[in-house]
Amino acid sequence: MLDVEVVTREQVKAGLAEGSIALIDVREPHEFAAGHIPGATTMPLSRFDPSQLPRDPGKRIVFCCRSGRRTLQAIEMARMMGRSDACAHYAGSMLDWVGSGEPVEL
Repeated sequence: MLDVEVVTREQVKAGLAEGSIALIDVREPHEFAAGHIPGATTMPLSRFDPSQLPRDPGKRIVFCCRSGRRTLQAIEMARMMGRSDACAHYAGSMLDWVGSGEPVEL
């Protein structure tokens, strides 16, 4: 079982506001284009390359997707490539974000 850090919606909002989180959206391009969390960077899981993840010691990498399942795959892939710093995910992801009435960027 993966040792994964779960990040809440409030932690995502605060981290994006203060610049301490790099939010990586691993949904496919058409999903990202249909609406994403403002400030998220797209890195589709279908062509996910952990070597392209940001290397900023001041920012925690947090993954998001639609429901939180693909984020776990991204974390596992990142770990296999030696990126132990990429271990956090927004478990509710877009379903939680949109369901809570948070803003979405197109």
